[in-house]
Amino acid sequence: MLWFRVDNRLVHGQVIEGWLPYVAARHLIVANDAMSADLLQQQIVSLAVPEQVAVHFVPVDALPETLACCGESSLVLFADCQDARRALESGVAIRALNIGNLHYAPGKDPAFSACGPFPAGQGRFAGHAAAAGGAGFSLCAFRQDPGCL
Repeated sequence: MLWFRVDNRLVHGQVIEGWLPYVAARHLIVANDAMSADLLQQQIVSLAVPEQVAVHFVPVDALPETLACCGESSLVLFADCQDARRALESGVAIRALNIGNLHYAPGKDPAFSACGPFPAGQGRFAGHAAAAGGAGFSLCAFRQDPGCL
């Protein structure tokens, strides 16, 4: 199955120890323009990924081609909802989008203590649902949370 997650931390312990085993992904795809251009960051992050999982760092616009090569057994990480929207606009079919951690910033309201900010005045979920192109999405601090994909 193909999984999509927004988490500003990208690759971190929760993804490695929780999400990768849960979704049984053979490919971890980091769709992020900055990280795809930073070889040192890629090397550091790759050290945390289990050997049996292939890790790919790609610009968001190259995600369709990467998915065509990697197939359905993939977990795709975005740093923010705008990148997820760009992926949708480039032809990636995102049926469900898991929202993980998002940075707090002035003018944003926290959804709950472990899951971050939504644009003030737009309701807790409306702004990010629109930014994600209207894909269905779930909010969870951990994969065990009720209602989590």
